[in-house]
Order: sequence, then structure tokens, then C-alpha cells
Amino acid sequence: MQLGFIGLGVMGRPMALHLLGAGHHLAIWARRPVSSDPLVDAGALRCASPAEVARRSEVVFTMVTADADVERLAFGAHGLVEGLTAGSVLVDMSTIAPPSARAVAQRLAAHGVEMLDAPVSGGEQGAIAATLVIMVGGKAKVLERVRPLFELLGSRLVHVGDHGAGQVAKACNQMVMVAAIQALAEALHLSGAAGADPARVRQALAGGSAASRVLEVMGGRMVERDFAAGVEARLHHKDYAVLIAEAHRLGLPLPVSGQVAQQLNALMALGWGRCDTAVLLRVLESGTLRRRPGAAPGSQDDSARVER
Repeated sequence: MQLGFIGLGVMGRPMALHLLGAGHHLAIWARRPVSSDPLVDAGALRCASPAEVARRSEVVFTMVTADADVERLAFGAHGLVEGLTAGSVLVDMSTIAPPSARAVAQRLAAHGVEMLDAPVSGGEQGAIAATLVIMVGGKAKVLERVRPLFELLGSRLVHVGDHGAGQVAKACNQMVMVAAIQALAEALHLSGAAGADPARVRQALAGGSAASRVLEVMGGRMVERDFAAGVEARLHHKDYAVLIAEAHRLGLPLPVSGQVAQQLNALMALGWGRCDTAVLLRVLESGTLRRRPGAAPGSQDDSARVER
């Protein structure tokens, strides 16, 4: 197939390589040309704009950070809508707000263009291993057309519902996962304060009902005090803003998530947004520690202070 891909970061790059490796023609665009070099070396065609990517593609994948990024790619100057033709498909695999996904789909439909919102879970390693969980919102018939491509990227594919439903599922995923990271941080903080070895407490938990992927991965980082970014905490902060806004829109109480959101706010205020989310442990430990005057929230400058 003639495919396009925009968003060649730590997740998007291996995903695009899987599509290319399966024999599909791939057109790409990146704000920083150096980001696309590995794909060009592998045989992808570098384009001058999102519109050019769209003109060369039956299906375009996007994997970017925020709602505004998706909207700008789709409808901004030299955006995808200038090149997409009736019957083509935009597959947005970013994590954005459900109402934003619905609005983009509605605007594209006015041009005869289909859309699927298809956020993923599994992180960088899942993208590299093609074991992502893909949560899809949109028309079933469009999903069936794209299914063989999704099967190159992930090991589990769930059609959640209509437009925006994939984003609802991703918000729920983030809600549970980050709350588990916070709970683990509190458990290890308590264990240390109470005089028990956090490493041994984690080892004990791993054999019981508290065992989980979060305990394995994030617990290991907390015990080793390795807060270098796996997934930068600022992205989970962004995702929590999405789910809290959705709860506010629906008038739903989310008491646990509200508390976790406040801890993420504290993390950002301490300047640790570019650390791994395991640094929630350091937020608990910080007590009255305050961000250095003049340091921007999430700055690289302050995040270096929490390696130990």
C-alpha cells in the first residue's frame, strides 16, 4: 500500500520501520529532517510537507504529542487535508482528548476522508517488538481495511467503539497505570520510612496479588533510583489533564485520579517533567523541597538533580 507516517519519535520511528519492512511504500515528513534519516536510509520517501505525504498515501499514520499537534497537521498550512482524497484514511495513534478526536473526524468527513483514533499502550519496547495494544475508535469497515497494517504494529487490537472511543480507552489505561505507579511509590516510601528494605519489600510483593508490570518495571527503577526517562513524566501529566477534563465535562467524580493528578502537578512544579514517572517516589520524599527560582517546570536543568 501507499502509506504515510508523521511523528517519528521513540514510538513512531519503530512503528514506521515495521510498515516499511513489510514491503509497503512509505512517505514521511518530520519537523526536524534528522528525525527522518533512519527511515530514508531504510527506503522511505522524505516529503516537504504533510500535504505532500497525504498526496502520496492511501492511509496516513500520525503519532504526535497533543491535540493541537494533530489539528495543525490535519488542517494547518500545507496540512494533510490539502492532500488527502475522498476515501483515504487518517489513523491518529496519538493520545489526545476524545472530543478532539471526534472533532477532527467530523471535519475530515466533510472532505470524504475517513479517520480512526488508535492510541496505543506498550511504550517504546512494545513499539520496537510490535507488541503494542491498539485501542481503536471509528467505523468498523474502516478498521477492517486497516487491520492488516495494525497487525504489523501490535499484538492486541480492540475496536472500542465510534470516533473518540479509542481515546476514552487510552485515558482509562493511563488512569489505572499511573495510579498504580503512585501507589507503588507510596508503598516503597512507607517501607523505607518504617525501616524495611524497599528492594526486599518489592521482592515480596512480586510473589503476591500486588504483582504487576508496574511493580516489575517502575519498582525496579525506584529501588535502583534510576529516574532517567523511559516515558517522560510530562507526557503522563498531559494524559492526566485529558482524563480529568473529560471527567469534568461529564460531571464524574474521580477521587483517586484527582489525587494522582495533584502529585503529577507537584512533580512538574519540582522541575522533573523530563524524568521517568517513577520519580513520583521523589515527590513523596521531597517534603518542603521547592523548584529553584527561575527554573521552568519539566526543564532538563532541574531534572538532573534527581538521579539519586
